[in-house]
Amino acid sequence: MRNVGTVVRGIRTPVIKENDNLSEIVINSIINASKSEGFKFKDKDIIAITEAVVGISEGNYATIDEIAEDLNRKFPKKEIGIVFPILSRNRFSMILKAIARSMNKITILLSFPKDEVGNGILNEETLENSPFNLESTITEKDYETYFSDFIHPFTGINMVEFYRDLVLSENCEVEFVFSNNPKTILEYSKDILVCDIHTREKTKKILLNSGADNIYMLTEIMNSPVNNSGFNPKYGLLGSNKSTEERLKLFPKTGEKLIYDIQNKMLELTGKKIEVMVYGDGAFKDPVGGIWELADPVVSPAYTKGLEGTPNEIKLKYISDNKLSNLHGEELNEAIKKEIKSKEKDLKGKMETQGTTPRRLTDLIGSLADLTSGSGDKGTPVVYIQGYFDNYAEE
Repeated sequence: MRNVGTVVRGIRTPVIKENDNLSEIVINSIINASKSEGFKFKDKDIIAITEAVVGISEGNYATIDEIAEDLNRKFPKKEIGIVFPILSRNRFSMILKAIARSMNKITILLSFPKDEVGNGILNEETLENSPFNLESTITEKDYETYFSDFIHPFTGINMVEFYRDLVLSENCEVEFVFSNNPKTILEYSKDILVCDIHTREKTKKILLNSGADNIYMLTEIMNSPVNNSGFNPKYGLLGSNKSTEERLKLFPKTGEKLIYDIQNKMLELTGKKIEVMVYGDGAFKDPVGGIWELADPVVSPAYTKGLEGTPNEIKLKYISDNKLSNLHGEELNEAIKKEIKSKEKDLKGKMETQGTTPRRLTDLIGSLADLTSGSGDKGTPVVYIQGYFDNYAEE
């Protein structure tokens, strides 16, 4: 019986720059790590590569002026309503800067008490003791009266003030309104930019059916190049990150080619079929801050076919406590192995989850990789995972 299950290694690489051969860097880094650390390659190992270095290596950037040009084409009246943006200096402030640069007036509709990913907009205790509830519309004047002293517990910043100052610095007029009903924006503008992430299609449909004249989602901004800019045909500005004060790195668009290049080359070098994925934010929620980390449109924008579907698993603790409750020691171990093998036979060819929460493999593995690599100075944009598909019955 094996004494070690899944093993996850952060793989250090050289600092990756624009136009670097990322496939070569990833492969060389993993091969060198296997030699120095003494691990052997196996079929169904997993290579996970953070989307940040994919976007960097492919040079998928757009400047504030390029984004502003695209917005000018799509909103020629130069006055728009922005619906449900998240409160983020890294994720949305640069997009807002481009919007402000291209428009004369912006009305920003914010959900409350938190944005889509859990960033606080106002104090919930104050809300309970105010004239307002979750069905209310709170004007900017109301916000100033009741809630303007709120600051984010982690950053120490009031993001409403931060966004207001940013827009005004671009010589653009701005008004805030707070409502959980997207149709509220139609009282201010019929030209609308939908900025929520995971509920964007629903929001757009509601607004289209309610009288919006000209409406786009962030996926439809920078979904084609402006001059020679970067772009993303599927996700547009969603998944973008601040690069400099005048440039954003967009979500990568060449991940599909990269993953199969790496898989094929690793098969050639090692004789093993290794699965490969590109990952962004993990799909997990911070239990203290209440922030849902998934500000990217998906956890994994590209992955090899072996990572499709959900796990085929049974819950060991449930079997042990119920069906096999009278067994102990080696007898229990052998009975569990037989149970697993029996279930594997029943589930052959089916991607079903037995007794566990049904989540996609890419969401689970991408979250594991994101937690391993972190977002700081570890220098491990590649994660190598072994034994993820092993189970208790395997010797």
